Amino acid sequence: MANSPQAKKRARQNEKRFAVNKARRSRIRTYLRKVEEAIASGDKTAAETALRAAQPELMRGVTRGVYHKNTAARKMSRLSSRIKSLG
Repeated sequence: MANSPQAKKRARQNEKRFAVNKARRSRIRTYLRKVEEAIASGDKTAAETALRAAQPELMRGVTRGVYHKNTAARKMSRLSSRIKSLG
């Protein structure tokens, strides 16, 4: 348990930051799930539009420190290659 005032403040800040990051991760996963569902349905145009919508969200997660840039790049690359194989 935090004893000093600065440790207590840091614990409070960590809780807030955790909640914000959790919401961001959830939002990004929702966008990625929409891409996955479009790929599963076999609709290439829907998958492409979903990927275009997901890309800025994923990159925003990188700039906010939720994801590492290579992780985001890997996810984008794998999704785009799967969409390309649909056609």
